Amino acid sequence: MTVAPEAQTGLALEEETGPAIAGRSPWALARRRLLRNRIALAALVLFLAIVAVSFGAPLYANHIAHTDPFSSNISGTTTVNGKQVPVLQAGGGKLGLGEIPIGPTWQGNYFLGSDNQGRDVAARVLYGGRSSLEIGIASAAIACFLALVVGLVAGYFGGFVDSFLSRLMDLIWSFPLYLLAISIATVLLTTPQGINLGFTHLNASSLWVPTLIIALVYIPYVFRPVRGQVLSVREKEYVEASISQGASNLRLMFAEILPNVISTVIVMLPLMIATTVLTESALSFLSIGVQPPQASWGTVIEDGQGLLYTRPWVAIAPGIMIVLTVLSLNVLGDGIRDALDPRAKLRMKR
Repeated sequence: MTVAPEAQTGLALEEETGPAIAGRSPWALARRRLLRNRIALAALVLFLAIVAVSFGAPLYANHIAHTDPFSSNISGTTTVNGKQVPVLQAGGGKLGLGEIPIGPTWQGNYFLGSDNQGRDVAARVLYGGRSSLEIGIASAAIACFLALVVGLVAGYFGGFVDSFLSRLMDLIWSFPLYLLAISIATVLLTTPQGINLGFTHLNASSLWVPTLIIALVYIPYVFRPVRGQVLSVREKEYVEASISQGASNLRLMFAEILPNVISTVIVMLPLMIATTVLTESALSFLSIGVQPPQASWGTVIEDGQGLLYTRPWVAIAPGIMIVLTVLSLNVLGDGIRDALDPRAKLRMKR
């Protein structure tokens, strides 16, 4: 039995206005909608599982693989099916030239084989996920926070303040993303003594270098929708009522406008994490992100670039992790958007 679009919309409206939601706050209703979205919950579980296994990398390296993923093991051996085999094996062909890393053993040690330095690929993928997620989450959080503050100030005060901040964001946005990131990273990585930023010291091996670079270049991506929301909310009746009652600028910004635009940032945060993880992997692949001896998904892919024909899992494994991470975060972001904006679902049903 099919239901007409009008009937579906009516049922949805009845569900959102019935006794089941009486007395509940908008945040409680959003949580209720999100918990009923099984696809979004599955994406959240997948992302949390990736985070858990990545941050559990030391447990795997120390207690299961019994290896140091950051040290070369060119002349080392490992046990496979009760036999001692070299980690780097003699090359194939009649002459046996060169050395080929051991392939996947599907056991605790060298589960995905080794790279051309004799390092455990599975351990490096997990450690790489730890670095990529730390940088991706931190840079996305910093970008969203700064964009929220700048967008709130620009949209509320308008005039010269809005024009100046908007042109500044346009200036950052006008540069090609990766070219700007490469330029900033090159300056920071080639400074012999590093750079002091008050609360921290930046050097070539610091994870703060790619974190701050990525956060800086993505502020305009979040600033524009936040500023647009502030411009819209500023004209609402309840804001005008607060102004008539003598509310200060700080109270208007943080008590009246901010709670009504924060949902935009919450929706964009998982999408920005997915984007920043991709950006970090690209920069690390180009050797201007995470620096040796640390690992990230991008550096592991770069290590496996020359082994695609003999040991493809070196590059495939981190690529799969990136795909799963980005996919789960995008699906989760869509679910959060639908939970915070039920009108989107109603528009689709019409």
